[in-house]
Amino acid sequence: MPAHFTNRRSELDELDALFGADPDGATSPRLIVVNGAAGIGKTTLVSHWLHTREPAFPDGQLYADLAGHSADGPTDPDAVLGQFLRALGLASPPVGMAEKASLWRTVTAGLRLAVMLDSAFTAAQIRPLLPGGSGGLVVVTSRQRLTGLRLDGAAFFRLEALGQAAGMELLTRGVGEERVAGELSAVRRVVSLCAGLPLAVCLASARLASRPRQPIAALADSLAQDTDRLAALEIEGENTVSKALDASYAVLDPPAAHLYRTLGMLPLPTFDARTAAAACAESEQWAQRRLDELTEANLVEDIGPDTFRFHDLVRVHARACAHSAESEDGRDRTLRRVTDWYLRTATAAEQLITPAQFTLPRTYAHPSPLPAPFTDEHGALDWLDAHRNHLMSLLRAAADWGWHATAWQLVDAMWPLFLRLRHYDLWIEAHRIGLAAARGDAHAEAERQMLNSGAIGLAAAGRTDEAADWYARSLAAARAAGDTRDEGQALHGLGGCALDAGRPDEALSHLNLAVRAWEECGYPRGVALARILLGEIALGQQEPGRAVPLFAQAHDALVDVADPHDAARALAFLGRARAQGGDHSRGTRQMLEALEVFRASGALHWQARTLEMLGQSAYAHGNREQARAHVAQARSLYEVTSPADARRLERAVPLP
Repeated sequence: MPAHFTNRRSELDELDALFGADPDGATSPRLIVVNGAAGIGKTTLVSHWLHTREPAFPDGQLYADLAGHSADGPTDPDAVLGQFLRALGLASPPVGMAEKASLWRTVTAGLRLAVMLDSAFTAAQIRPLLPGGSGGLVVVTSRQRLTGLRLDGAAFFRLEALGQAAGMELLTRGVGEERVAGELSAVRRVVSLCAGLPLAVCLASARLASRPRQPIAALADSLAQDTDRLAALEIEGENTVSKALDASYAVLDPPAAHLYRTLGMLPLPTFDARTAAAACAESEQWAQRRLDELTEANLVEDIGPDTFRFHDLVRVHARACAHSAESEDGRDRTLRRVTDWYLRTATAAEQLITPAQFTLPRTYAHPSPLPAPFTDEHGALDWLDAHRNHLMSLLRAAADWGWHATAWQLVDAMWPLFLRLRHYDLWIEAHRIGLAAARGDAHAEAERQMLNSGAIGLAAAGRTDEAADWYARSLAAARAAGDTRDEGQALHGLGGCALDAGRPDEALSHLNLAVRAWEECGYPRGVALARILLGEIALGQQEPGRAVPLFAQAHDALVDVADPHDAARALAFLGRARAQGGDHSRGTRQMLEALEVFRASGALHWQARTLEMLGQSAYAHGNREQARAHVAQARSLYEVTSPADARRLERAVPLP
């Protein structure tokens, strides 16, 4: 909880009254809107109040920053729905917002859950995020009144400025009672000039604490001067905040001031010490010391672990300082340094997770010597997942800035994130951006790479026709370029799409052409991947005797080229084919061996696929109890990675 929370007892009581003495009572509103001026303390008040209400929400509390007044525009509710669904364990939500909203309402229908939607801009942002059922609560903070939400049953509470006494108490906490007592008149002036905004009072307090010998009257005189900063935010008292920010910024040591300006330029919602170090071309230790200084000055918030953010007004101020003090070339170098560090780190993760994957060369304008924050495959995948939103923000920004090569290379480096964790919405968006960037870069090979890997995501998301179109375009481009390897990749993809569409004969034709192309250019890994699909066709046609040698050859080839993930896929199918052909014991052992590989690597989707095959084999062998256990585990994992597969499994496996 914020250490500077002061007073607000009457406001807390009013929120209690709106919520209702009995949270299960019919009169308790599901939706409360807390509005007020910027910097008035809405977020702190609601956070504190929800903390006191934790027992009423045993299923947890969720938070989203809707960035209502961000320079980049408000947060799309589609992105928040994805964030919330993943927080509830659904790692691969549907692609469309309507589908996400429907799933969100279904998942939350029986939950007693509190949701805080911070800094909303419009009622339209809120409506898709309202949970299902009657046991939850949504609290919205906004600078806008959002009266349109009255139609949704909202209760409204306007937060006013701190009173003079509360402001005095808050300032006294920072500078000490003895100092305040010696200059009461000046303290009252400072609090008055802060307009009752807790943010401004905290920043003024930090400035005074950093200058113990400076008269408080000097700060009051400084605040009284009209510096005309943040002119665009003069409504609702923000101009007063800009004066406090100018004063706090002015007393920073030069290195901390440099970091403050630098962080203000970044298109990232949060940042850590490594990002700060990369941005300034300094060591991680240097960055950590400067971040400590900024945190102490109340200019950044430590939301830990090793995660910091700006208050939105402070970010605007930091960005304005950067534009005033840094040259355009200097700002460009900063942004390139950060983007290059993320590209380099994501590429290092890709090399650990998918070492056999073909990757195109990288180009760095400002390569960083900072080490990657992971040393193994699991750590690399965790990093990619934790930073997926940062990577997407930098990808969008790189495209906007016209850094075409960097943009498509970022998409290429994110491949393991998409392959292993199946974030379909990000997968598809990233490849649309990457495809346009590859064209802008006039890089034909990168364009084919974007078409192929993007088509895989479209197919995995169930958008088979669109995936086939991308593969067809890739095939035409590969043949025009005389690239046999890429031709095989496109044919392989078209075969997979035909199989998904229920056209096995067409699939066989494409896959046999892919095998021929890859054998011609000497690409054994591709041949093995095609044989996995050919084996799947044989399995689907109830011909395990034809499937076994295809899967066995694929497994051996993938082991030889050091592709453990795809080798495990071949092994799982090989086990299923053996079990289907009558060798249940050997087949089960091979499927269990593959399952352990997927568990070690965190490949949830393929854990589910393998468990599904184990369940089918156990059921066919007459072991109903074991089959039920395997299928239950598979369903649970599919709910996280692919809810559509979970529903399919419910219909397809007739277990009593």
